[in-house]
Amino acid sequence: MLRRAAITLIALTALTMLARPLPAAAVDKIWTGYLVHVSTDNIKVINIDGTQTLSFLIVPKFNQIFSDDGKTTYQMTNLRRNLLVKVYFDQNLLGARHADKIYVLNSVGEVLHRS
Repeated sequence: MLRRAAITLIALTALTMLARPLPAAAVDKIWTGYLVHVSTDNIKVINIDGTQTLSFLIVPKFNQIFSDDGKTTYQMTNLRRNLLVKVYFDQNLLGARHADKIYVLNSVGEVLHRS
């Protein structure tokens, strides 16, 4: 009787371990702040409060830089220090933070239109 209970317990434990739910798919994260550093392979952005800085990898030929409304595109050369940006990023690629899209904002966080 004790042996049967032990086998049942082991079987239930094994099934529980195998039937764990899969982790949720990574969702895009958003970071808003001022550009501190821009180079060909990464950018560094400090948050609006000035308390935390994050670095993001940029893949070669990155071209996902827009105004906040998505209508105006920008070149990497237009990104300058102290420019207010919103970065959409994830960490799916080898676990490193990388920028998926960068939106350029004006000083009050609104759409920056190019004239």
